[in-house]
Formats: sequence, structure tokens, C-alpha cells
Amino acid sequence: MAAGEGSRLRPLTEVWPKPILPIEGRPVIATLLRELAAGGLTSVMLVTGYLAEQVEELVGDGSGFGVEVRTVRQPRPDGSADAVRTALDGGASTPAIVVVADTVYVPGEIARFAAAFAGSSAEGAVAVRAEPDPDRPEVGFEPDGRVRRLFDDSGTPLASAALWGLGPAVAAQLDDLRGPPYELAEAYQRAVDRGAEVIAVEIGPTRDLTHSVDLIRENFTYL
Repeated sequence: MAAGEGSRLRPLTEVWPKPILPIEGRPVIATLLRELAAGGLTSVMLVTGYLAEQVEELVGDGSGFGVEVRTVRQPRPDGSADAVRTALDGGASTPAIVVVADTVYVPGEIARFAAAFAGSSAEGAVAVRAEPDPDRPEVGFEPDGRVRRLFDDSGTPLASAALWGLGPAVAAQLDDLRGPPYELAEAYQRAVDRGAEVIAVEIGPTRDLTHSVDLIRENFTYL
């Protein structure tokens, strides 16, 4: 998903889309695509929208990053669930891994998450991490890892890490959500409520550009 406006990074994102801004001197989306390639996840559907031409010019057909990229544009910024629906309508299929193009993960974590999802019988998976981002839903789950609530208010120390495993039963819940915006977390919660098994997989810390100062902080060593 690379269609967002990155409004909290203005005025930077008035000129450049968030996915091409750098962490450690490299465009975030470039780092992400190489990480997908390293994990064997080489068939990529790229959903663009805001300043789409810049993202698409950088990524191209994906060959420079070791992946094969098809691109589809989200007509309106109607949320993460709408972005995934746009990808599915454009030819993506399930099971799939859904990842945001503005986050850098610990090397190997995407592959480990994908393997955990593929090796389970679950219809969906949610990556969670400690030190929750207040803008992402906290996740409550059972001792066996089954997700109970994606909007948990019981003080769980883990929150969504914006990395998802998508199976057919969860994909079926993408329609008729509240919105806009239409949010992926609501589709997963609806799937859980209707009996689908969704597992939580804890991953390491992530790096994201949320505010303008983060661009300096995340590139200071490189600079």
C-alpha cells in the first residue's frame, strides 16, 4: 500500500510522496521491496494514489529490486481496506501478505511473519509489536495466539505493526465496511467475530517517518 498522503509530514509530502522519502539514505519503498525479495515474496501488487507518478517511476517493473511489480491506482484515498480491495480487483489473489510502503522492518521479519502465517491454518494474521504506536489499534489475543480484539482497551502492550496476512475468509469481509475511510482492521475484526481464525505474530521494532523531525532522526547516522 503506497497510496497515502502522509499529511503529518507536510510540507515535505506536498512535494514528495512518503514512500520515496529516505531512512538511512534509502527510499523506504526501495528498502521494503528488497526485503520482500530477500524473503522470497517476489510477486508484488503496488497500490499507488497520491503523487503516484513519483512512486511508479522509482519502482518501475520491480526488476531493480529483485521483484516483479504490477501497479494499480487507488481512485480515492478511502483507507487501507479500500487499497487492498483495489489490489484484489486489479488481479492480486489470496493468500497474500499486505504491507505498508512507509515502514522499515527489522531484516528478516517480513519473511518470518509470512512463514508463520503460511505454516498455520489461520485465515488471517496480524503482526504486533511492543511500544505501540498510538495511531494503530492495540491487539488483544489468547495465549495460543488467536486474536480476540483488534481494538483492545484492556491495556495490552502490543499493537498492530501494519503487516497483515490475508486469507480468503478475511478478504471476504472487505466489502460493506463503515466509512470512508474503510479500514483493514475492521475487516479483520469482522472476520474474527464471524468465526475466522486470525493469529497474532509478534515482530521486532519498526521504523517510520511520521513527523518532519523523523526525517532527520532516521537519517542522522547516514548524514
